[in-house]
Amino acid sequence: MADTTIGDVRGDDGFFHYRQYDACDLARSRTFEEVWFLIANGRIPETDELAAFRAAVADRRFVPEQLASLTALVAATDVEPLARLRTVLSAAGDALGIRPLLDLDEANRSAQGLTVSAFVPAVLAALHRASAGLPPVDPDPSLGHVAAYLYEATGRLPDPASVRALEQYLILTIDHGFNASTFTGRVVASTGASMIDVVCAALGAFSGALHGGAPGKALDALDAIGDPSHAADYVRREVAAGRRIMGFGHAVYRTADPRSALLREIAEGLGGELVERAIPVEAEVLATLAELKPGRPLPSNVEYYAGVVMGTVGLPRDMFTPTFAVSRTIGWCAHAVEQAAIGKLIRPAARYVGPPPTPR
Repeated sequence: MADTTIGDVRGDDGFFHYRQYDACDLARSRTFEEVWFLIANGRIPETDELAAFRAAVADRRFVPEQLASLTALVAATDVEPLARLRTVLSAAGDALGIRPLLDLDEANRSAQGLTVSAFVPAVLAALHRASAGLPPVDPDPSLGHVAAYLYEATGRLPDPASVRALEQYLILTIDHGFNASTFTGRVVASTGASMIDVVCAALGAFSGALHGGAPGKALDALDAIGDPSHAADYVRREVAAGRRIMGFGHAVYRTADPRSALLREIAEGLGGELVERAIPVEAEVLATLAELKPGRPLPSNVEYYAGVVMGTVGLPRDMFTPTFAVSRTIGWCAHAVEQAAIGKLIRPAARYVGPPPTPR
């Protein structure tokens, strides 16, 4: 148990918040940069503060020249995008001026969190394009953070509806309590390591299919089902084999995941074949799970419609989890700043349950 002022998840109530604000309300009414400022600074920015913050982010949203050759080399490897990101990020400390958290005051810790958070989408987009044999897209500082990411990843100026849909998804995923990756990042921050060390460690936890790796898996399941009329049989086969239905159920929520409900609205607003198929499939999966597992709530979670939204706005499936990391990095960095200010090493206790030791 630890204290935080960043946010909380109330699983029994189907509610989560950033600072004192309902996170879903923020996604409906605020821009990504406004919520980023809130997470980092504890308040909604004034107009002049927001303009300065947007400019500061844009100034940091690039891959330094000294990392260009490494980025090209890593992009040519046959590994997952998150592994590529970790490799380049782990070597970026000198180019980005990153120092151990223990050696910094709180203002500089926050500044380094901003630097790393702005760098992550830039290098992800560069790695993605290089891996496909495409040239990098020069940053456009006039674009907002989400529009810039879509532009740099796809090479096309995105339409406003796609930008807003992805922006709302990313707002919903900046933070979500002490999940596995956030806790991992806080442990590393408590040692006094650098912000890059924090994010690389958090990315390791995040990469698993049971955590950040789920949106692509949920869309894989949707593809495997195909026509909604096949959904019930698919669920019965998977449950009988002891496998999870990706995109359904959550470790914390005991009622509907509020992120899923809003993402469904966002997906409906986008429209398209994928959305039209996802909605009746969801209904069939929920009904079949309720039949097979009575008394065990397994509602749709954020990953189900996350994949639908990201696929509809034009992101390839192998970029779903990295895109999730674009927003969650901001949360990890905020938690790192908070944990470093505590100045105490996290040292969990273990309960030994093996054979009794032999007395000396």
